[in-house]
Amino acid sequence: MKQDWRIYAKKADFNALAARFGIDPVLARIIRNRDVITEKEYEEYLFGTLDSVHSPETMMDIELGADIIASSIEAGESIRIVGDYDVDGVMSTCILFDALNRANARVSYTIPHRVNDGYGINEQIIQKAYEDGIDTILTCDNGIAAVSAIEKAVELGLTVVVTDHHEVQPVIPEADAIIDPHQDGDEYPYSDICGALVAYKFVQVLYDRMGMALGRYDYLEEVALATVCDVMPLLDENRIYVREGLKRLEVTEKVGLKALIKVQNLEGKKLTGYHLGFVLGPTINAAGKLGDATDAVELLLCENESEALKRAEAMKELNDSRKAMTEEGEQKAIEIIEKQLVSVDGEEVPKDDVLLIYIPDLHEGLAGIVAGRIRERYYRPTIIFTDTDKDPSILKGSGRSTDSYNMFEKINVHKDMLVKFGGHPLAAGLSIERDKLDEFRKILNDESGLTETDKIPKLMIDVPMPISYASMKLAEQISSLEPFGKGNESPLFAEKALEILGYKIFGQQNNAMKLKVRGSRGIVSEILYFRPQQFENDIKRWFGDDICDKIKNGVYTGCKLDIAYEVGINEYNGGRYLQLIMKTYDKS
Repeated sequence: MKQDWRIYAKKADFNALAARFGIDPVLARIIRNRDVITEKEYEEYLFGTLDSVHSPETMMDIELGADIIASSIEAGESIRIVGDYDVDGVMSTCILFDALNRANARVSYTIPHRVNDGYGINEQIIQKAYEDGIDTILTCDNGIAAVSAIEKAVELGLTVVVTDHHEVQPVIPEADAIIDPHQDGDEYPYSDICGALVAYKFVQVLYDRMGMALGRYDYLEEVALATVCDVMPLLDENRIYVREGLKRLEVTEKVGLKALIKVQNLEGKKLTGYHLGFVLGPTINAAGKLGDATDAVELLLCENESEALKRAEAMKELNDSRKAMTEEGEQKAIEIIEKQLVSVDGEEVPKDDVLLIYIPDLHEGLAGIVAGRIRERYYRPTIIFTDTDKDPSILKGSGRSTDSYNMFEKINVHKDMLVKFGGHPLAAGLSIERDKLDEFRKILNDESGLTETDKIPKLMIDVPMPISYASMKLAEQISSLEPFGKGNESPLFAEKALEILGYKIFGQQNNAMKLKVRGSRGIVSEILYFRPQQFENDIKRWFGDDICDKIKNGVYTGCKLDIAYEVGINEYNGGRYLQLIMKTYDKS
C-alpha cells in the first residue's frame, strides 16, 4: 500500500540532552518526538517512579464516593459492582471486588453479557440488584452514559456510585457520586486514564477514609493490563503504571495471573507491552467476546492453583478459537473487497471510500476486530456487519475508522436509519434493518468527503538513519523506552536507496524472511520481515518476475528500496542479539 512517509521535525538541543541524561542523541530525538519537552519531563519520562504519579484526591466526587461506600460497608449494607466485558472492565471489577472484600464489605459483582445485555449497566441489571436486596451499586468502566438505568435505580431507592473514564455525555446521570476525570470542572491533571486506574485511585481514597493501608504495588498488574488493552496513551502516569506493572507481572504471586502466564509460555520471560496487548489481554478478552466475561473475573480471583490452571487453559483454547474465527472472517471480507478493486495510479485499491461488509455467521463479538484489520489493510473506514441471534431482519455492525473520517459524526447524521447506534470518531457500534444496508452504504460513500490524500496512511519516521548505525548499545537504550504503545510508539527509522542483495523465506508457514541489503556506506545488513508473500508481489509488480527470481537467488540486479525499520533485541538460547525488523518499504 502506498504510504506518505514523513519525518518528525520537532526541535531541541539533542546533543545537550544526550549529555545531560547519558543517552544517545538519537534517543533524545525520539523522546522529543513523543512531545516530551522540558528537562523535567525528560527526567520523568526516563526515570519516573510511583512517587511521580498524581494524587487521587483532586478527582471530582472521589472523596464523596469513598465516603458513601465506606458508610455502606460500616453499616453492613449490600454492595454490587457492575463492570464491563472487556479487559478494562474485567480488571476494574477485580480491583474493586478484591479491595472491598479486604475491607469486609458485603460485596458481589456482575458483568453485562455482550450479546444479551450489551455495554454497561442497564435497567434489567438494576431490577435484578433490587430483587437481590442490594443497597448500593458501584460501577466501573461504565455508568457515565447510563442515564435511564441510574434513574431507575434512584426510583427504587438504591444508592449509586459511578466510576468511569469515558467521555461525558450531554446528559449526566443522577448518581449519588460520579468519579470520571472527564467531567467539566474536574481538576485531576491527566484525564486519559483507563477505568481500572480510576477504580484503583478510588480504592486509595476509600482505604484512606477507612484507616486501611493499600500496598505500594497492589493492583499494578491489573492497572497495567487494562491501560494497554484499552489503548490508553502510554504517557504521563500511564507510562509509569504500565512499566511498574510489567515488573510486578514477572514476579506476581496472584494465582490466576500466574496460570494465565504459564499457559501462554511466558514464565521467566521479560514481559513487554506487546505481551499485554497481544497475548495476555486477548486471552482475557476472548471470554467477553465469545462467552461470558464472568469466567475471566473468576479466573483472576481464583486462589486454587489447579483450578486456576484449568480455567486459564480453557480461556486459552477459547482465544485460539477466536483467532481462527477472526482470520476466517478477515479472509471472507478480503475476498468480498478484492472482487471490487479498481486501479488508481497503478495500484489496486477498494472501489468504496467507506467499506461496509456483511459477513454471514461471523460471531458478533469479532466484528470489531475484523473491521480493525480491514481498516489497517486498506486504510479505509470499515464497518463489518453480521447476523444477530434475536432477529434475522436486523444486522449488527462494528466500525473502525481512520484519522481523516469522523465515523461518529458521519453516521450520526443518518441515525434515523438505524435501530441502534453509538460510538466516537474512530469507532462505532450500530444495528440496521437488513434491507437498508445497501442504501446506507451508498449514503456513507456519497458523503464520505475523503480525498485521495486522506486514503493514504501517514508513516511518521523518528530518525532518518543508516541501518549501519544501529548497534546493540542503541538497541539496549531503545528498550529502556518501553513500554511501547499508543502515544509512545516503538521508534521507527528509515534509510533510502538500499541495494537489494537477496532474501530468504523461512518459518513453518513460510511467514518470515531475511532480506540482505547494502547501504550508502557499503555495509551489508540483514533485516527481518514478516510478510514475504506481500514483498514478493511488490517486487514482481515493480521490477518484474525475472528480477524477483534473480534477487531471491542472490543475483545482483541494482534494484533499490527505501526501508522503514525498527531496532530491537532478539533473546535466543540465553543470548541477546541485535535485531532489525522492516516495518514497510517503497521503491526507490
